[in-house]
Amino acid sequence: MSTSNSIRHAVRYALLTGAAAGAAVPAFAADQTIQEVVVTGSRIAQPNLETTSPVTQVTAEDVITQGVTKIEDLVNQLPQAFAAQNGTIANGSTGTATVNLRGLGSVRTLVLIDGRRMPYGGVSSAAAAADLNQIPTAMVERVEVLTGGASAVYGSDAIAGVVNFIMKKDFEGIQFDGQYSLYQHNNDFSGPGAVGLRDVIAGRAATNPAQFALPDDNVTDGNGVQGTIIMGVSTEDGRGNITAYASYQDNKQVLQRDRDYSACSLDTVPPTTSFACGGSSTAFPGRFTDFGSNNNADPGPDGKFGTADDVRPDGNPLPSYNSSLNGNNFRNFSASTDQYNFGPVNHFLRPDTRYSLGAMGHYELAPFADVYTQLMFTDVRSVAQIAPGGIFIGDTSTINCDNPFLSAQQATTIGCGAPALAASQTINPDTITPANPTGSPFLADPNRVPMYIGRRNVEGGGRQQDFHNSSFRGLIGSRGDIAEGWSYDASVQFSRTSANQRTLNYFSITKINNALDAVSDGNGGVTCRSVVDGTDPTCIPYNVFAQGGITPEALNYIQAPGLQIGTIDQNIIQGVITGDLGTIGAKLPWADESIKVAFGVENRNEHLQNTPDDLQAQALLSGSGGATIGIEGTVNVNDVFMEMSVPIVQGKPFAEQLSFDTAYRYSDYSSGTTTDTYKFGMDWAPVEDVRFRASFQRAVRAPNIIELFTAQGFNLFDMPGDPCGATIQQGSGVKNASQAECIATGVPGSQFGSANLDSPAGQYQFNQGGNTALKPETSDTYSYGIVFTPRFAPGLSVSLDYFDIKVEDLISVFGASNTLDSCYAFNDAAACSR
Repeated sequence: MSTSNSIRHAVRYALLTGAAAGAAVPAFAADQTIQEVVVTGSRIAQPNLETTSPVTQVTAEDVITQGVTKIEDLVNQLPQAFAAQNGTIANGSTGTATVNLRGLGSVRTLVLIDGRRMPYGGVSSAAAAADLNQIPTAMVERVEVLTGGASAVYGSDAIAGVVNFIMKKDFEGIQFDGQYSLYQHNNDFSGPGAVGLRDVIAGRAATNPAQFALPDDNVTDGNGVQGTIIMGVSTEDGRGNITAYASYQDNKQVLQRDRDYSACSLDTVPPTTSFACGGSSTAFPGRFTDFGSNNNADPGPDGKFGTADDVRPDGNPLPSYNSSLNGNNFRNFSASTDQYNFGPVNHFLRPDTRYSLGAMGHYELAPFADVYTQLMFTDVRSVAQIAPGGIFIGDTSTINCDNPFLSAQQATTIGCGAPALAASQTINPDTITPANPTGSPFLADPNRVPMYIGRRNVEGGGRQQDFHNSSFRGLIGSRGDIAEGWSYDASVQFSRTSANQRTLNYFSITKINNALDAVSDGNGGVTCRSVVDGTDPTCIPYNVFAQGGITPEALNYIQAPGLQIGTIDQNIIQGVITGDLGTIGAKLPWADESIKVAFGVENRNEHLQNTPDDLQAQALLSGSGGATIGIEGTVNVNDVFMEMSVPIVQGKPFAEQLSFDTAYRYSDYSSGTTTDTYKFGMDWAPVEDVRFRASFQRAVRAPNIIELFTAQGFNLFDMPGDPCGATIQQGSGVKNASQAECIATGVPGSQFGSANLDSPAGQYQFNQGGNTALKPETSDTYSYGIVFTPRFAPGLSVSLDYFDIKVEDLISVFGASNTLDSCYAFNDAAACSR
């Protein structure tokens, strides 16, 4: 970079703003000059560290002091950062690490490496942000965090702000560093109430040691190791340098079972003053029920209370049951003792392994051509584990009465003792139930009866998402002087991220039904009906009706891995020219420095593709919530931009510094959308000790590929009950609905207030997807601040900043719960139509 300006001004401005940017101010000799530097939030090099927007800086020394092995752990300690994807997320994990400034979401935080944009970290909506795993921790010289919109300088996505990772350059020598870490925890949490949490867990462990265990008093886990080597060499004339690095990182898991506050699935005891262990009714060794469809408490399909609605085709009523197992017999299912403790096997910290290597270098061929390059490769593997899956309510609806695994007691309990239907008999319309509106399949077959099964796959272990993400980033460019006071920087960047994911220990719904449809093989053994009729000769029968009845062969048959293969490509071509207008006499008479400008062009092309296998694309894995639909799309944008920095007054009474800066960017997207973003900022230092700053920024975020092109499909949301069902109508949960409202939205009048509408798991499906008609969201950021750097206390600085960020035309999911409330509570026609 060019050098200019006297050391007097350089030191003065650094003193004014050094602490605000988090940088130390060096000492200078009286006749020294200082190189101009670029601060995050501007492309204009200046001889000081001041900005009109608040910038926080974290240095390499902070990384060492904090002892972190993951850079996101350091960034997330900043007050500007809120919870985002990281190693502590298991359910809903993307295998990435992201940063979320001001709680506006990771997709609204732009992440840069040396001022250049990073690509998406993954192929899902939760991963449509940069993955910090791609940052080599040991190569970070400093991290600069700018709060507030910065789209005029850097383009789309900088709604909440910018995180800029500045890499080490011109390193010489060899550096080795290593680190070992672990978590140590004392389990001594008792909690409120006469009976503490540890007492509750100990009591449950005494009666059900298979699912409950009190953690050790002293636990050490989550061991992590990291090692890095950095090597750098410069040319003898100092015109070039190359720095290479290689690093390895490995972190072990932390399970919820090893913390007393998560060793059981927490519940409360009314009036919520003491703890209890709750859980899921998808249980172990299982829950077997018809959901009381014959309890005569509901109006049923005939609209009459007190009638037996579930009857066999021969006219005999079916019994109602809600059972668990005792050996090879049914016993009553108890919600207080039989619910499954799903907490222990969940990850508090995901295990991960990371390799990264790369090289960065430059060589000054001439004053007008300093050629530079960056090559970075990262390979990350991580596993996210949650509670075992298995057979969930809804995967099955009937069982065959000739199943050899059923004991006599079990067959009688579920109503398999009724006589068979003669071939000439027909189905009575009264046999149609809400669960089977067509009377099929079990009502058409006297050998099948209603049965819903909820059983955890404890034998197979927790459900896992095995992530394998690898990324490559290549950058080549040239920079140099064009003329006195004028320089350029032109570069080409290519990034490719491979985001592959395996789904493990899930059950195939098709194979569940095949394996449960067990029949006699005629030789004293048991086989599958699909083996007899030839539809699936590989089927192995699955015995859920006896404790210890699951064989490894049956488990291997019924479990099915899923696979997704995703890629994200990003290409960026950029050219920037910066200049000092003082070369043509553009300087205000009250300022020592001249007006500076920067302007440039940029083309960015992003392509994303994700291909799931048939099991996930057709929602054939139990407990997956819905289909994972493939996606492919491309976004291309052309930008032109400019900046200007105008010193107005310098070195005058009550105006040691008064300056103005502005920026503007015009973007043209391949979708046909255009955007304008801009910034205005003022900076006033009446004396050297105090500086005031204020700025206004208009920022945008264009819809990303996932938001544009994701196909319509189902997902899950939580709700205590259907507004038209029994749970909410009886007085709990969200706004209940009138019978007329329920009928108007498609609910049969006979089912109003019926428990048949309520999900026993408290989960419901909703339809979601992308929208190619989405328009960019916009934000306005107002920021005001004061920086106090008293000369009587060298090294001390205090800054106070206020910000206000308002986002309009927010790109988001309205949500199923909001849709129901809007319809039933406010009669919103658009919501009711959904």
